[in-house]
Amino acid sequence: MASSSSYTLSFFTFFFFFFFSLTLISIAGATVPPSETFKYVNEGEFGPYINEYGADYRVFGFFSSPFQLCFYNTTPNAFTLALRMGIQRTEPLYRFVWEANRGKPVREKATLSLGTEGNLVLAEADGTVVWQTNTANKGVVGCKLLSNGNFVLYDSKGNFIWQSFDYPTDTLLVGQSLRVGGVTKLVSRKSDKENVDGAYSFVMEPKQLAMYRKINNSPRPGLYYSYTLTTGKDDSVQYVKFNSAPESDEGFAYELTLVHEGGTLILSRPKYNSTASFLRLGMDGNLVIYTYYDKVFWGGYEKTFSLFDRDSIWETECQLPERCGKFGVCEDNQCVACPSEKGLLGWSKSCEPKKLTSCAAEDFHYYKVEGVDHYMSKYNRGSGPVKVDDCGKKCTSDCKCLGYFYNQDTSRCWITYDLMTLNKVSNSTHLGFIKVPNK
Repeated sequence: MASSSSYTLSFFTFFFFFFFSLTLISIAGATVPPSETFKYVNEGEFGPYINEYGADYRVFGFFSSPFQLCFYNTTPNAFTLALRMGIQRTEPLYRFVWEANRGKPVREKATLSLGTEGNLVLAEADGTVVWQTNTANKGVVGCKLLSNGNFVLYDSKGNFIWQSFDYPTDTLLVGQSLRVGGVTKLVSRKSDKENVDGAYSFVMEPKQLAMYRKINNSPRPGLYYSYTLTTGKDDSVQYVKFNSAPESDEGFAYELTLVHEGGTLILSRPKYNSTASFLRLGMDGNLVIYTYYDKVFWGGYEKTFSLFDRDSIWETECQLPERCGKFGVCEDNQCVACPSEKGLLGWSKSCEPKKLTSCAAEDFHYYKVEGVDHYMSKYNRGSGPVKVDDCGKKCTSDCKCLGYFYNQDTSRCWITYDLMTLNKVSNSTHLGFIKVPNK
């Protein structure tokens, strides 16, 4: 005969699965009301205001000052669905602070639609899907643009099923976070006219913020900056949030900060309300903050923080990989020389390393540059300790290696697949060896 405890267990098991099933049915059955569905077509006249990248644009539907959703293009018939930020007081320069389909442009008459099933879809005129939120049948009942610039799909309880804050491109808005292990990293734009991913990324990693440059022919990107974050414990830091708030109750200045579990990293203190700010990874790999300020004569935005800057307490411009173009020596934030077998020559934008024509060891040699570091030497420990000859052998045996760098004091070695900017240092024990063809 079954015990009463068995009957009780069976009853609660049935009760749990019954209501769990009802919940799933309720979520699956939730649909977007007809009044909340929409279909916007990319067509019509372009707007009149000045935008970043010299872009043409069309606004539609979603607006929450100072943000508006739009289609924009920098080349004919290649449109990006984007969120634009701008306060129209003076003659503003509108900024694009989020993009849905970078690198996958749509054409004229493309559509953005939200159907009753709850999936937000960007499609070409022929119906080809280019981008979507993948939220079909997940309980979405509506879509809105919040006053902080977060574009969200929400359920009947107001919970966010999808939000643009989880998918940044090159920009963080106030209140937006980077998280460990997710897709929330910043990736630079390639150029004003090429709206594809650039070479640089800003990533939240356990216990540190890291900045990388993608290197052609390299199995991994090159680290050119990192900042260690601690919680006061052995725990990893899981997120950083970009924030703006008054420095004190009196509000004499605002603090622009990165907030994390272990504390607050103060980046800047503008002496005015800085809530209309955004943090951006630039096309040159620099991390900057732009803040709307109506006293700025043109454009409306002031640069209130720059990580790599001649006046910065953080890092000099010489640490930027492309500060001196394809090849050059940087000192005191200036490009001062172009390395060559004949010594350091005058730098110009045309300076570049000689191209290798063969991987065979007998077809190339190295010349030495004293008192320089590669941009990745400062934040990357390299390998070693090893002898300088062994460091050179690693580069010689690697067809993709363009040169190697060696610190005689620590016996550490770095081989590199690009050269770019070399940072001049006072210590002549820091050596660079540049690979050049014999002919």
